[in-house]
Amino acid sequence: MASQQEIHFDKIISRYRADPYHYQDVHSLHTGKVRFIAEENSSVEGVSGEWQHKLGTALYAIERERNTKVITATINGTVASVCQNLDGQFVEAGEKLLTIRHPLKKKEIIEAILQEVLFLFRAPERARYYFSLDIQSRIDQKGARSVFIKPGDEIITMSLMKRDTPVYYSGEAGLLHSIYFKPGDSVSQGVPLIGICPEEKFPVVQKVITRVKAEWE
Repeated sequence: MASQQEIHFDKIISRYRADPYHYQDVHSLHTGKVRFIAEENSSVEGVSGEWQHKLGTALYAIERERNTKVITATINGTVASVCQNLDGQFVEAGEKLLTIRHPLKKKEIIEAILQEVLFLFRAPERARYYFSLDIQSRIDQKGARSVFIKPGDEIITMSLMKRDTPVYYSGEAGLLHSIYFKPGDSVSQGVPLIGICPEEKFPVVQKVITRVKAEWE
């Protein structure tokens, strides 16, 4: 008889098989008059080039105080919907304008599944983050997935306004399965920093990763 964890993973995998896309809503950058450039069902490309220097497909233009700025796509995909009623209208900052349907690659599907099943420890506020010396040393010596973390461990240093503050882990005990930041990067509040996998779940997680790699086109 399959375990509850395996049944849970089967449901997640089935969901991604039925709809293997990520839907990215695009919002107005600031207040202004909007003019759509991309049309519904049109294909768009994200930023590209060796140094990410090539801009993506133009999505819309927004004008404020006779200053017009063209906003481009950050991911590739298809324009799933456009809020046509806003074309030529004045909008507030943050207004939803259109949605891009991005086809998920195998690696992205694996990462999306992992973010559903791992315990995600998130940035407490916007700042630069580094692993504590102890955690970084253990990662360097044996690799991240050999590092066991438990509640109360000092795992990360938060650097904000030239002041360093230790960050203590609160969450499920387990192995450091995924790292979502590069030391020294500025990370926004609420964005995952690490993903922790309880030891008893680790074999099942590895099994799912292997399965997706083998079965997904």
